[in-house]
Amino acid sequence: MSIPSSTSADAASHDAYMKRALDLAQRGLALAHPNPIVGAVLVKNGRVVGEGFHIYDRRDHAEIVALKKAGKEARGATLYVNLEPCCTTGRTGPCTKAIIAAGIKNVYAPMKDPNPAVAGRGFAALKRSGIKVHFVESFTRQAQAANEGFAKWIRTGLPFVTLKTALTLDGLIASRAGTTTWLTSASSLELVQRLRHQADALLTGIGTVLADDPRMSDRTGLPRRRRLLRAIVDSRLRMPLHSKLVKSAQGDVIVFTTRASNSPKARALVRAGVEVVRVPSYNGHVDLHAVIRELGRRDILNVLLEAGAELNGAALQAGIVDKMILFYAPKIMGTGGVPMARISSRWFAKSPALKNISLSTSGPDFVVQGYFHDVYRNHRARRKN
Repeated sequence: MSIPSSTSADAASHDAYMKRALDLAQRGLALAHPNPIVGAVLVKNGRVVGEGFHIYDRRDHAEIVALKKAGKEARGATLYVNLEPCCTTGRTGPCTKAIIAAGIKNVYAPMKDPNPAVAGRGFAALKRSGIKVHFVESFTRQAQAANEGFAKWIRTGLPFVTLKTALTLDGLIASRAGTTTWLTSASSLELVQRLRHQADALLTGIGTVLADDPRMSDRTGLPRRRRLLRAIVDSRLRMPLHSKLVKSAQGDVIVFTTRASNSPKARALVRAGVEVVRVPSYNGHVDLHAVIRELGRRDILNVLLEAGAELNGAALQAGIVDKMILFYAPKIMGTGGVPMARISSRWFAKSPALKNISLSTSGPDFVVQGYFHDVYRNHRARRKN
């Protein structure tokens, strides 16, 4: 059901507590993996009596953290949480059981758990116990965006792929092939670092490595439960042994290639701390579907694709991109520049359009975000935990 609209003051309070739960959930970024990020707030007589968020290594789910902080004050309180409470037993017991035992009277939440093992059963268990469950539709899209990677992975076993790129107003990413052209502002570069912090893996192509020699690191300084995986598509195994990626490898660099994994070059990379994975080829190149399946098998939920025109185009044509984030610099490059993606013109007729588009600014730049796939509707469940 929806939140009752008794007074505007009540609605404002509900919104404030739900926003607080979503803000708390964000504190679990890179720390809750491979679980969803969840925040919970307990309110009684108009004041917060307990709140918390989930960190995987601390085991307790957000609801349990909030209940423990509230103690006896939890009885008769209202719970605000950004995701349906779980009703299954895994590393911990069901949150629904603890909520019922604590005497919670109302639960407000904006979305069902995308895990097929829960998916509405948590709400049903609470209702059967006499707890009033309120579905907060006004926050549903925000709550879904917070856990879109978990939603796709838990249903399909595949990671959620976001293609991020910076480009000029005329759609170019560099002045010429094989060169680096800085386009966007310092504020946009900072935002990109936050996107990297949210990701479990960065994916790029060997062309970008040869042109830019990137480190592909998370420079936010924020804590992570697992190292950011740096993945490179390199069909011919051209990865330079002297590159920053290889020199900084600590079990967090993986190269996908179609070449033999026991070749002299592959063995040299392995000795340097790089993992080399041979995958099938498709039209003479690395099969990107095989890459995504392998990343999903490694419990990678979110992949940030930061690449050049060749890999961007291949990823779009392969249909592995779920979301695009485009940073437009207010500049014109002119003829001779490199396009965002090299794609056959025949693809345009069947290319999907971005949906749920949002526009924002970042310093002098403007940012376009949109989705190709709705992970809450378009992916059939193939994985259960």
